[in-house]
Amino acid sequence: MAKTVPTSYVLVDGVKFAYRRYGKKVGIPMVFTNYLTGTMDNWDPAIIDSLALNREVIIFDNRGVASSEGKTPDTIAAMAKDAAAFIDTLGLHKIDLFGFSIGGMVAQQLTIDRPELIRKLILIGTGPRGGERMADYSTHVWSLFKKQYPHPDELLLDTFFTPTAKSQKAGWAYLTRIRSRPDKEPALTDQVVPAQLSAIFAWGKLQEHSFDYLKGIRQPTLIIHGDQDIICPAINAVTLKENLPNASLIIFPDANHAPHFQYPELFLSQIKQFMTGV
Repeated sequence: MAKTVPTSYVLVDGVKFAYRRYGKKVGIPMVFTNYLTGTMDNWDPAIIDSLALNREVIIFDNRGVASSEGKTPDTIAAMAKDAAAFIDTLGLHKIDLFGFSIGGMVAQQLTIDRPELIRKLILIGTGPRGGERMADYSTHVWSLFKKQYPHPDELLLDTFFTPTAKSQKAGWAYLTRIRSRPDKEPALTDQVVPAQLSAIFAWGKLQEHSFDYLKGIRQPTLIIHGDQDIICPAINAVTLKENLPNASLIIFPDANHAPHFQYPELFLSQIKQFMTGV
């Protein structure tokens, strides 16, 4: 399971990508694209282990992130191209795609670029090109990034969860789960965050007809968002729902940027229903 599955490596256009692949090898695999600074270690075992009971799960580090080599791209388009090349290198011809935060932006772009590859799409804590308050973070968010924490991953208690006692309790439970793997990935290099932020804010810059591309994403899409998301305001989930031709939207209460990590059991019940539906 997530705690013990070994890390594998594959050359993608001459660059070594790290990935973990496990689960029941039947049907269509699910590929995950991660959040800003996220590594394979940050995916919630409660979620991916449960999904792996009935299907194959594939997580990977983006180019230049943690165990993957190379230089981290500074555009969503380049990240999507890398993701497509990685998937192709594994020999996959059809996948379900799970994108969280910046990973949701990459997932949208990948679906536009390679529609034949994607069966169903899950978008969490993300928004469209030119979404509301997506060209920069708020002063409050920047202050959290500059705050000193006893352990670096405790930043997630402020950015992924709300200040309420219930949400913070769920946050500590999530940290306990992701800290359970004994062999940790290497720390990020200094070039990762600036490159990823450049990609996020360029995607978030409003342009004429910013949302038109969404009409081209015809795959069944499940949008999940927290009502108190300080990273990507919830209005962006509504914009996605209004512009995607075949989308469902669920907004979790008292939830910040990572509603799926706060409510893993509820989230799993909803995602499994979505996956088995027509």
